[in-house]
Amino acid sequence: MDAHPPSRSVIGAAGDLSRRSFLKSSLQVATGLSLAGTAAGCSTLSAGVAGTDVAPGTVTYWNLFGGGDGVRMQTMEDAYRAGPGSPKLEAATFTWGNPYYTKLSLATIGGVPPDVAISHLTRSGNLARAGLVSEITDDMLGLVGLRADDFNKKAWLAQQVNGRNYAIPLDTHPFVLYYNVDVCRKAGLLDSDGKLKPIAGTQQWEAALSAAKEVTGAYGASVATIADQATSWRWFQTLYQQHKDAAPWLSDEGRKLTYDRRLTLDTLTYIQSLTKRGLMPANTDYAGSQTLMFTGKAGFYLQGEWEITTAQSIKGLNFGMVPVPTLFDQPAQQGDSHTFVLPARTRTDAQLRRAMSFVKFMLTESLTWAKGGHIPAYGPVRDSQPYKSLQPQSNYAAAADTVVYDDPAWYSGSGSTFENIVGAQIGLVQQGLASPQAALDGARSQLLTYANTPSPL
Repeated sequence: MDAHPPSRSVIGAAGDLSRRSFLKSSLQVATGLSLAGTAAGCSTLSAGVAGTDVAPGTVTYWNLFGGGDGVRMQTMEDAYRAGPGSPKLEAATFTWGNPYYTKLSLATIGGVPPDVAISHLTRSGNLARAGLVSEITDDMLGLVGLRADDFNKKAWLAQQVNGRNYAIPLDTHPFVLYYNVDVCRKAGLLDSDGKLKPIAGTQQWEAALSAAKEVTGAYGASVATIADQATSWRWFQTLYQQHKDAAPWLSDEGRKLTYDRRLTLDTLTYIQSLTKRGLMPANTDYAGSQTLMFTGKAGFYLQGEWEITTAQSIKGLNFGMVPVPTLFDQPAQQGDSHTFVLPARTRTDAQLRRAMSFVKFMLTESLTWAKGGHIPAYGPVRDSQPYKSLQPQSNYAAAADTVVYDDPAWYSGSGSTFENIVGAQIGLVQQGLASPQAALDGARSQLLTYANTPSPL
């Protein structure tokens, strides 16, 4: 196992300077060049950016949603603005992934964060450990009639750091299985109600892929293999974590690599066997992988549930969605959650109540969010009849209870360096360009650099 060396300081002309002090001293320049120049938002960028002012009583909110998610988030924001007596809202959208988290961290360190921000659950722990988000206490939840029990238990526990709460889950977004109804019907894979018959174990999975391939003349299932490191990681992690003895890839907040070598190689070998046999394509990118299923050249498609919007836009496509079948010992699928966080700042009682009231409103509006595929984390919405009537969204709701979040580390989580490194190696295995052993060696050698580097936060 790989130990983490002692933290090091940044040395400046005036002596020792902590990384946080260095960032703070650079914030005026960084904010002006990096933050204001790259915001594309729902409305005027405001209090989250240094040197700008907003009207008293305004709620400021940052997120990273584009595409269909962005449209739905704006709909929810507009509903908040239209509410009787609602405070003014200034919302801004930034570039997804590392750029967003850098901007949020810089703004918070500089004392000019928004009132509320979105964070992936797998990133919120880093923000909490760095002191960049406020703890959310039971009293704060109670201000707006919320309780811990209102939320999906898996997501609620996963956001905690040392038993304390720092994020309020909006959703769970797992890796799921899409299926082409017309292909699967011809392949004899549907039941009398037109739903996909249960698939369990590798034998049934491969039989289903073979039956679908016979109908399509091309592939049984598709998943991205080229230039899409996140998807390759999600596919691998889903199958790896279905083994009951799977060890975490990272431990001690990323300072140690603790994956199970044998299970890792076995999982990589299995993934590669599916492409070698032609049951799944070896060379397809994100768009190409979905096009195969959408056009009937594959019976199945593996991706996050957010692509439901794309599938629904395809004229004549009849499709369904279910959790990824359990091929090994236990149900599991890689996933994450979007959460609300309160960036660390001094708040008056009125400011705190406004921020929490905004969060509560967005939770109550999360049926709109669920229409884009995400599973509501807020129980009153997830348990409601309108959500249960959503098809095919409610058909994979159980995946929220068996989702596997990425291991905590300063370099891990959605859109992270970890995903890029490991996913790239898995992609080479899928394409047949690297052996499982070579891919694991390549990923390990790169990850050690980050495991042995102190967190920059």
